[in-house]
Amino acid sequence: MNFSKKNSLFSWMPQLNPQVWILAFGRFLSEVGTGFTLFYAPIFFVNQVGLSATAVGFALGSASISGVVGRILGGAFSDSQDWGRRKTLLLSAAISAIASLVLASANNFSILVIGNLLVGLGQGLYWPANESVVADLTAPEQRHEAYAITRLADNLGLGMGVVLGGALISATGAYRTLFIVDAVSFVVFFGVVYFAIKETYKPVDAKAAISLKSSWQIALSDRRLLIYVLVNIIFTTYISQLQSTLPLYLKNFVALNASGAEFTEGTISVIFGWHLAIAIFTQLPVVRGLKRFTHPQSLIFSAVMWAIGFILMWVTGVATDYQLWWAIGALSVFAIAIVSYTPSASALITELAPKSQLGVYFSISSLCWAAGYFIGPPLGGWALDQTPVFADNFWLGLALSVSILISILYYLEQMLSPKP
Repeated sequence: MNFSKKNSLFSWMPQLNPQVWILAFGRFLSEVGTGFTLFYAPIFFVNQVGLSATAVGFALGSASISGVVGRILGGAFSDSQDWGRRKTLLLSAAISAIASLVLASANNFSILVIGNLLVGLGQGLYWPANESVVADLTAPEQRHEAYAITRLADNLGLGMGVVLGGALISATGAYRTLFIVDAVSFVVFFGVVYFAIKETYKPVDAKAAISLKSSWQIALSDRRLLIYVLVNIIFTTYISQLQSTLPLYLKNFVALNASGAEFTEGTISVIFGWHLAIAIFTQLPVVRGLKRFTHPQSLIFSAVMWAIGFILMWVTGVATDYQLWWAIGALSVFAIAIVSYTPSASALITELAPKSQLGVYFSISSLCWAAGYFIGPPLGGWALDQTPVFADNFWLGLALSVSILISILYYLEQMLSPKP
């Protein structure tokens, strides 16, 4: 009887390969550490170390330079018989742990850039291999929910990390400890992959194999993929604003009420904790609700949510009261925007990519993140170095840019639609 009740309790969970769940657990542990630093690094390096917002934005954006190299190597290694997905994930975890330790010791612009270059390399190696593992272990009809589960693990870990990091900062002010915790989390992730994840890459038939150069040439000649690349760069530029620009904007530009009380690190951590809680609880319902739509249609829904979120953030900055509630509303909408974007974007790549080129296609998709994070933090940092009015209207400009994104997605939808 008890066994039956237990089964019914978890019957709503996707039925996936156990390796997917193990990988998700490893990602959860890793993201706990990332949550410790993600939203507090800009505040620390601007307000504690004394660097300008533009300099910190540039340093954070520099991760995208090495990220390009990492993503190219990550795709090549993932599709290689000598490396495969598992070894690539291990290399990524090791480099990421070293990067966190470098950032823990950073006290000037040069070391901050070096640390972020290592961060970009580690992240670049990670994403093509990780996404390929999930695709290897799932059938096409399972992939929406499989990617949703891994994103759910990301959000759970980030949420816990943000809340614990904010509590640590509020209690001790020990910002550098956050980076050490992040390094430990990557070491734990290395252990999970080393002991629990098997290699999922299956070599293709020798006659069907193609060279790495040819594989990239074929992928870059795919017009559907190139349109998707443009879309993905815009989306990731938006996401980068949440992690680099928005925390600093709330801290330095927005008052909590008419008395002029500022957003503290503790308040910001609570808001982002709420944002991640919304993402956690809506991840599977949103993905299941969007299954009836095509991938571009799901991405159009996400784009609309981004526009609404940016408008609410603009209101947060210009309102004379209830700023906290406007900020909570904006972060809630951003959560829906992200959970409707990430699984649909990953599933679309598995639809576009030939099986033998899955790593390369995911590498190109991941390069979009490098491009978005190269554009986003410097852009946001520059906007915050202007007048307060300009900083407020920056969010309204982002909302207006969504109309361009929706037009491109509509065109992609027409390209992917079956011809009569």
